[in-house]
Amino acid sequence: MKTNLKTIVTTSFAIFLLAVSTAFSQSQRKPASFGREEYIEVEKNVKLHVTDLGEGKPVVLIHGWPLSDAMYEYQYAALIEKGYRVIGITLRGFGLSDKPAGAYNYDVYADDIKVILDKLKVENATIGGFSMGGATVIHYVAKYNAAHVSKLALFGAAAPLWTKRADFNYGFWTKEDVNGLIALNNTNRPQLFENFGKIFPANETSVSAGQGAWLGTIQAQASPYAMAESMKALRDTDLREDLKKIKIPTLILHGTQDKICSYELAEQMHKAIGNSTLVPFEKSGHALFIEELPKFNAELIKFIK
Repeated sequence: MKTNLKTIVTTSFAIFLLAVSTAFSQSQRKPASFGREEYIEVEKNVKLHVTDLGEGKPVVLIHGWPLSDAMYEYQYAALIEKGYRVIGITLRGFGLSDKPAGAYNYDVYADDIKVILDKLKVENATIGGFSMGGATVIHYVAKYNAAHVSKLALFGAAAPLWTKRADFNYGFWTKEDVNGLIALNNTNRPQLFENFGKIFPANETSVSAGQGAWLGTIQAQASPYAMAESMKALRDTDLREDLKKIKIPTLILHGTQDKICSYELAEQMHKAIGNSTLVPFEKSGHALFIEELPKFNAELIKFIK
């Protein structure tokens, strides 16, 4: 009995010493991280994944449908090397962000971005968006009068409209076409991914098989529900009035061989945004951020400077 009690006391004292030693060492240890949150709550029960790397002038990047902020892997590397802070926000419903039931549209996305930039106290940032993300950042700048940002960059943006109208005969898609995409999403999503994969690059060799597989792993994380609801926003939203409200310097990068967001859309954005510069990517389709990676990064960094 005495032996057991002695063993218990000795063991307890050893555990106590280990805990004290660990706590002391942790208190003395210089933190390895910047202490930034990787998941930020934008409303009750909804947290978004945020990649927040580097130090310096901030660059905020918003992904396209149905990807996540992981699509900017090779932009992050270049921007950090040049001394910038990069903040990639994954929209609700995609990637590692929460995927709640509810509304998915540019208004919701813009509100979420505003909450995050408020919390991070970011100022004078360049905000950029790809495809649907381009439409989202246009709406953000218009709705919030360019809060927290001083420059806008659009990459293959799905704007000002992604579907044709009686008074807007540009692009490739009709509302009926998009209804078909939504139906396919809800019955055979792998086929939808395959179909878009075929028209994503300019040609069969401009995006390697490895790059295609990498993008495939990212898009597979998206919520089918969020994908369908976002396509309704792509189908129905008209951003022409938003374009008129944009007064900050704007860079438009767009592939001339884009089969998803026609180069005609870039020309329409360029006409509508007074202080804008349009840079064509002659060798690119929709995947200009990897098809002409060195040019893409160079043009973006030149604009940020």
